[in-house]
Amino acid sequence: MLGINAGAIKAYQNIDNATLSGRETEARVLTRAALKLKECKNNWNTPDRKNKLDEALRYNQRVWSIFQEELAMENNPLPQKIKEDILSLSIFIDKRIFEIMAFPAPEKLGVLININQNIAAGLRS
Repeated sequence: MLGINAGAIKAYQNIDNATLSGRETEARVLTRAALKLKECKNNWNTPDRKNKLDEALRYNQRVWSIFQEELAMENNPLPQKIKEDILSLSIFIDKRIFEIMAFPAPEKLGVLININQNIAAGLRS
């Protein structure tokens, strides 16, 4: 450890979070969701897979639920067509999450990982 106390780390995180743009924050949470899912896919046969998978799927679902809420707000500045496209994508993601919860399989995670990574990359560009 570098000898930095917990208060200093928390203060740094608060400053870091305060200075992130909305797009960068969205990219970060999507990347984090993708990494959680990827970890599950890569470690499918571990004893704690069910708990890790549930956690990763629920995190991903929360992220996309927040996007859905934001897109439904009247003051959302995105063009209508983009909002509709992202909402359609979020419906697909919801269906895939429920499918994986009902019938878990590592190969089903790939599409969620790819979508999250591609959207995160787009937000960063």
